[in-house]
Amino acid sequence: MKMEILGMKVRIREKSMADAKDDYKWACDPELSQLDAAIPLKMKYEHYLSSYVSEISYPNVRSKRFSVETLTGVHIGNCSYYNIDDSKGEAELGIMIGRRDYWNDGYGTDTVSTLLRYIFTHTKMKRIYLKTLISNKRAQHCFQKCGSQAYGTLDRNGYHFVLMEVNRHHWLSDQGKESHQG
Repeated sequence: MKMEILGMKVRIREKSMADAKDDYKWACDPELSQLDAAIPLKMKYEHYLSSYVSEISYPNVRSKRFSVETLTGVHIGNCSYYNIDDSKGEAELGIMIGRRDYWNDGYGTDTVSTLLRYIFTHTKMKRIYLKTLISNKRAQHCFQKCGSQAYGTLDRNGYHFVLMEVNRHHWLSDQGKESHQG
Protein backbone atom coordinates (compact mmCIF):
# COMPACT_ATOMS: atom_id res chain seq x y z
CA MET A 1 0.00 0.00 0.00
CA LYS A 2 1.33 3.43 -0.97
CA MET A 3 1.82 5.94 1.81
CA GLU A 4 -0.29 9.12 1.83
CA ILE A 5 -0.44 11.88 4.43
CA LEU A 6 -3.44 14.18 4.29
CA GLY A 7 -3.34 17.82 5.31
CA MET A 8 -6.03 20.48 5.10
CA LYS A 9 -5.03 21.52 1.55
CA VAL A 10 -2.46 18.94 0.43
CA ARG A 11 -1.81 15.26 0.08
CA ILE A 12 1.79 14.18 0.63
CA ARG A 13 2.49 10.92 -1.15
CA GLU A 14 5.32 8.70 -2.33
CA LYS A 15 7.20 9.83 -5.43
CA SER A 16 6.22 8.15 -8.70
CA MET A 17 7.38 8.14 -12.30
CA ALA A 18 4.41 10.36 -13.15
CA ASP A 19 6.18 13.17 -11.22
CA ALA A 20 9.34 13.10 -13.35
CA LYS A 21 8.30 15.72 -15.95
CA ASP A 22 7.26 18.27 -13.32
CA ASP A 23 10.35 17.58 -11.19
CA TYR A 24 12.61 18.01 -14.22
CA LYS A 25 10.91 21.27 -15.22
CA TRP A 26 11.25 22.63 -11.68
CA ALA A 27 14.91 21.54 -11.38
CA CYS A 28 15.69 23.45 -14.61
CA ASP A 29 13.86 26.62 -13.51
CA PRO A 30 16.35 29.41 -12.64
CA GLU A 31 14.03 31.19 -10.16
CA LEU A 32 13.19 28.00 -8.26
CA SER A 33 16.86 27.01 -8.24
CA GLN A 34 17.84 30.42 -6.87
CA LEU A 35 15.35 30.04 -4.01
CA ASP A 36 17.09 26.75 -3.19
CA ALA A 37 20.63 28.17 -3.56
CA ALA A 38 21.21 25.70 -6.38
CA ILE A 39 22.30 25.81 -10.00
CA PRO A 40 19.54 25.10 -12.53
CA LEU A 41 19.76 21.63 -14.00
CA LYS A 42 21.26 21.53 -17.50
CA MET A 43 21.18 17.79 -18.34
CA LYS A 44 18.87 16.37 -20.96
CA TYR A 45 15.59 14.89 -19.81
CA GLU A 46 16.59 11.35 -20.88
CA HIS A 47 19.62 11.40 -18.53
CA TYR A 48 17.54 12.89 -15.74
CA LEU A 49 14.92 10.19 -16.22
CA SER A 50 17.41 7.33 -15.86
CA SER A 51 18.66 8.68 -12.52
CA TYR A 52 15.04 9.32 -11.46
CA VAL A 53 14.13 5.67 -12.13
CA SER A 54 17.08 4.56 -10.01
CA GLU A 55 16.19 6.92 -7.18
CA ILE A 56 12.59 5.69 -7.04
CA SER A 57 13.59 2.03 -7.36
CA TYR A 58 16.34 2.19 -4.73
CA PRO A 59 15.44 4.84 -2.14
CA ASN A 60 18.09 6.14 0.24
CA VAL A 61 17.51 5.11 3.87
CA ARG A 62 18.78 8.50 5.09
CA SER A 63 16.28 10.41 2.95
CA LYS A 64 12.48 10.34 2.58
CA ARG A 65 11.25 12.19 -0.50
CA PHE A 66 7.61 12.88 -1.28
CA SER A 67 5.40 14.58 -3.83
CA VAL A 68 2.96 17.26 -2.78
CA GLU A 69 -0.37 17.49 -4.52
CA THR A 70 -3.62 19.32 -3.95
CA LEU A 71 -6.52 17.34 -2.56
CA THR A 72 -7.83 17.27 -6.15
CA GLY A 73 -4.64 15.57 -7.38
CA VAL A 74 -2.60 18.43 -8.92
CA HIS A 75 1.14 17.84 -8.40
CA ILE A 76 2.39 21.19 -7.05
CA GLY A 77 5.73 20.41 -5.44
CA ASN A 78 7.90 18.19 -3.32
CA CYS A 79 8.96 17.84 0.28
CA SER A 80 11.42 15.68 2.12
CA TYR A 81 13.28 14.97 5.27
CA TYR A 82 16.86 13.89 4.80
CA ASN A 83 20.25 13.66 6.47
CA ILE A 84 18.36 11.39 8.84
CA ASP A 85 20.44 10.65 11.91
CA ASP A 86 18.66 7.99 13.93
CA SER A 87 21.25 8.09 16.73
CA LYS A 88 20.61 11.82 17.32
CA GLY A 89 16.92 11.61 16.40
CA GLU A 90 17.09 14.44 13.90
CA ALA A 91 16.75 15.21 10.22
CA GLU A 92 16.72 18.14 7.83
CA LEU A 93 13.49 19.29 6.18
CA GLY A 94 13.08 20.51 2.62
CA ILE A 95 10.12 21.81 0.64
CA MET A 96 9.56 23.27 -2.79
CA ILE A 97 6.24 24.40 -4.24
CA GLY A 98 7.07 24.40 -7.95
CA ARG A 99 3.71 25.60 -9.25
CA ARG A 100 3.77 29.38 -8.83
CA ASP A 101 -0.03 29.59 -9.09
CA TYR A 102 -0.12 27.83 -5.68
CA TRP A 103 2.27 30.27 -3.94
CA ASN A 104 1.01 32.56 -1.17
CA ASP A 105 -2.15 30.55 -0.59
CA GLY A 106 -1.19 28.35 2.38
CA TYR A 107 -0.05 25.27 0.46
CA GLY A 108 3.54 25.52 1.70
CA THR A 109 2.45 26.01 5.30
CA ASP A 110 0.05 23.07 5.10
CA THR A 111 2.79 20.93 3.54
CA VAL A 112 5.30 21.73 6.30
CA SER A 113 2.80 21.29 9.13
CA THR A 114 1.49 18.03 7.64
CA LEU A 115 5.01 16.65 7.18
CA LEU A 116 6.01 17.67 10.72
CA ARG A 117 2.88 16.00 12.11
CA TYR A 118 3.83 12.80 10.29
CA ILE A 119 7.48 12.92 11.40
CA PHE A 120 6.71 13.64 15.07
CA THR A 121 3.92 11.05 15.33
CA HIS A 122 5.32 8.23 13.15
CA THR A 123 9.10 8.37 13.64
CA LYS A 124 11.49 8.71 16.55
CA MET A 125 12.79 12.06 15.32
CA LYS A 126 13.15 14.59 18.16
CA ARG A 127 14.41 17.54 16.14
CA ILE A 128 13.83 18.77 12.60
CA TYR A 129 16.09 21.50 11.27
CA LEU A 130 16.35 23.41 8.02
CA LYS A 131 18.18 26.20 6.33
CA THR A 132 16.72 28.81 4.05
CA LEU A 133 18.18 31.84 2.36
CA ILE A 134 18.12 34.94 4.55
CA SER A 135 16.46 36.74 1.64
CA ASN A 136 13.61 34.17 1.46
CA LYS A 137 11.27 35.86 3.95
CA ARG A 138 8.23 33.96 2.62
CA ALA A 139 9.82 30.61 3.54
CA GLN A 140 10.95 31.86 6.95
CA HIS A 141 7.41 33.08 7.72
CA CYS A 142 6.00 29.70 6.67
CA PHE A 143 8.44 27.79 8.88
CA GLN A 144 7.75 30.08 11.85
CA LYS A 145 3.98 29.53 11.47
CA CYS A 146 4.71 25.79 11.69
CA GLY A 147 6.66 26.11 14.95
CA SER A 148 10.26 26.54 13.73
CA GLN A 149 12.53 29.04 15.40
CA ALA A 150 15.72 30.62 14.09
CA TYR A 151 18.85 29.54 15.95
CA GLY A 152 21.69 30.88 13.82
CA THR A 153 23.05 31.75 10.42
CA LEU A 154 25.34 30.05 7.95
CA ASP A 155 27.44 31.42 5.10
CA ARG A 156 28.26 28.83 2.45
CA ASN A 157 29.45 29.19 -1.15
CA GLY A 158 28.49 32.86 -1.26
CA TYR A 159 24.96 32.22 0.07
CA HIS A 160 23.64 33.43 3.42
CA PHE A 161 21.22 31.16 5.26
CA VAL A 162 19.12 31.38 8.40
CA LEU A 163 19.10 28.13 10.38
CA MET A 164 15.78 27.09 11.90
CA GLU A 165 14.58 24.18 13.99
CA VAL A 166 11.58 22.68 15.69
CA ASN A 167 11.73 19.95 18.31
CA ARG A 168 9.15 17.32 19.09
CA HIS A 169 8.55 18.44 22.67
CA HIS A 170 7.74 22.06 21.70
CA TRP A 171 5.76 20.98 18.65
CA LEU A 172 3.60 18.58 20.70
CA SER A 173 3.11 21.24 23.35
CA ASP A 174 2.02 23.79 20.70
CA GLN A 175 -0.40 21.23 19.20
CA GLY A 176 -2.02 20.76 22.59
CA LYS A 177 -2.48 24.53 22.97
CA GLU A 178 -4.11 24.76 19.52
CA SER A 179 -6.57 21.95 20.24
CA HIS A 180 -7.62 23.61 23.51
CA GLN A 181 -8.19 26.98 21.84
CA GLY A 182 -10.97 25.44 19.93
